[in-house]
Amino acid sequence: MSLNDEIQQQREQTLANAPQEVIDVMVGTTAELKQQGIENNALGVGDQAIDFSLPNIHGEDVNLKQALSKGAVVLNIYRGGWCPYCNLELNALQQALSEIEATGAQLIAVAPQLPDKSIESVKKHSLTFEVLSDVGNRVSRQYGLVFTLPEALRPIYEQFGLDIPGYNGDDSFELPMPATYVIKQNGEIAHAFVDADYTQRMEPADIINVLKSL
Repeated sequence: MSLNDEIQQQREQTLANAPQEVIDVMVGTTAELKQQGIENNALGVGDQAIDFSLPNIHGEDVNLKQALSKGAVVLNIYRGGWCPYCNLELNALQQALSEIEATGAQLIAVAPQLPDKSIESVKKHSLTFEVLSDVGNRVSRQYGLVFTLPEALRPIYEQFGLDIPGYNGDDSFELPMPATYVIKQNGEIAHAFVDADYTQRMEPADIINVLKSL
């Protein structure tokens, strides 16, 4: 089963268990974000990836430029371990990791959550790639991905047990749009998947195809 098939199942399950008024808010706010065109603010194909250093689960800084010195990098930016769609994506990336690394590339995942939450994600999903904490969305902001979660969604997320302030360590409700960047060794972005609809993610098979074409 593909990642997007799994995501579709998760989406259908979520909507099936939610009252119609909740569904209307969830669907409506996503449509509004799409209409605002916030994806157009993000870095895209041909842009130079912005260098950064962020801590991994061991408290060690991982630097993008240093990673690129060894080969291409797949940079996955996700919302956090509280997000069921992100968890499906992380699992799918882990399953595809050997094929990604076989191309000579590295996989780096970034989320705005606190370091202890990144540790939880790594343990929960047995992740063997770098998972970095971008507290305050400093890096995601530079990539043009950050938006503020609409107020209408916040009580709904709380009802679902999704504690964003608890994960991010602040009450700003700022999140990154999920994004996957395939970055060439020279730092140029070869492929960019950015979508204001958080249920849309890049298939690992497509990532591998892009890497093979570099």
